[in-house]
Amino acid sequence: MATDNCVKLCALVRAALIVTVTALAGSQTASPQAPPPTHTPPKWTRSAAIYEINVRQYTPQGTISALIPHIPRLRRLGIDVVWVMPIQPIGVARRKGVLGSPYSVSSYTEVNPAFGTKADFKAFVDAAHRQGLRVVLDWVPNHTAFDHPWITQHPDWYVHRADGSIMNARDNENHETDWTDVAELNYDNPAMRRAMIADMRYWLDAMNVDGFRCDVAGGVPTNFWIEAHSELARVKRDLFWLAEAEDPALYVAFDMTYGWEFHHLLNELAQGKRPTSDIDAYLVKQAATYPATAFRMYFTSNHDENSWNGTEFERMGENHQAAFVLSATMSESMPLLYTGQEASLHKRLRFFEKDTVDWNGPSLASFYSTTIALKHRNGALWNGAWGGVQSHLATDGGDRVYAFSRTRGKNTVVVMVNFGDSPRTVSYTAFGAPGSYTDWYAHTQASLGRDGKVDVPAHGYRVLVR
Repeated sequence: MATDNCVKLCALVRAALIVTVTALAGSQTASPQAPPPTHTPPKWTRSAAIYEINVRQYTPQGTISALIPHIPRLRRLGIDVVWVMPIQPIGVARRKGVLGSPYSVSSYTEVNPAFGTKADFKAFVDAAHRQGLRVVLDWVPNHTAFDHPWITQHPDWYVHRADGSIMNARDNENHETDWTDVAELNYDNPAMRRAMIADMRYWLDAMNVDGFRCDVAGGVPTNFWIEAHSELARVKRDLFWLAEAEDPALYVAFDMTYGWEFHHLLNELAQGKRPTSDIDAYLVKQAATYPATAFRMYFTSNHDENSWNGTEFERMGENHQAAFVLSATMSESMPLLYTGQEASLHKRLRFFEKDTVDWNGPSLASFYSTTIALKHRNGALWNGAWGGVQSHLATDGGDRVYAFSRTRGKNTVVVMVNFGDSPRTVSYTAFGAPGSYTDWYAHTQASLGRDGKVDVPAHGYRVLVR
């Protein structure tokens, strides 16, 4: 009951953030009111971090069984939720590349033979559960492969062009894409909707998965997601729903959406293309747009970013760790780690071919595990409305430094990042929680007054904890 009350209180307090950050950002216009809360995410997600597994590329074998020995290591890393990229069979018709895209599904209720068997996946889920991990399955509802049985059995379950041919998949803006290996499903067809939900239920009944990451979620009608959420909650009440979309309206059914806008901002901050003051403008927009209970998935890499836009080292350079610290400590954030980041994955993994991760790169496991451990242990950094209110901390650091604090009860965390090429002695003013702090990474003590100075290394960060 105390936790529920905290969530409600934080939802109310969060409204003050709109006013506070708006003033700091210099806005003279009243912010629109954020949408009302919809539902609260499962309690097991309140301090969780998520990890994306690219099954094909994770091990030399590229199988589900080969993933099982990695589960204890992921748990030691501090991971709570593993998101497994699609494991279903990949279509052959119009296949891209030799092996095809995992997002071209030819059967929703089977397992890709190249990855293993249903028994292998059940063993993986069971092993993860024994280690205290939850398993979220990647789900591809927007489209199927062109050799999915529905193509011939139920052609009316697909969207057709004017000439009668089945359309390629459309994107979130409803434009037909060049994804020529997948066919657009027709959500105006009630029978197709029922079949989709039944296939999703299979993975709850047979495999006991803990949720779904829903691909191109914005391309599917929101009323379908409400229906699916309602029906599947009767099977498993504490399912976790992640939408590959950035749409506040989806929180009627989803717990978390992608933080693409913040990710792109991080890239540009790291590259020196935008000032850190743009973070405040971003926060104003988020507080005014998203419900208080919303989780945002913040990241420095994922399978799309890595394959198509480059590794975090390409996009963020020496600032990749500072960027991750921000992504893990910002309000509402659930941080994501992608396959191989903990081993400094320096290559773009090929999407349609076998391209095994090089696990021999310099280890960043200690950095990531230390960052995630702080989220676990300090309630100020918990996810969504469970976490503390974020307050801008005024400094003289200029447009390459950003500082803020978050407080929940007796917990306060102060975060300072420096995207610049030189170390900075940063003067701050009007800090609302002075006292004795511990540097989370250096394990040293620091005293913070209402006004004071903090040394922040180049391309670095200081995280001070009380």
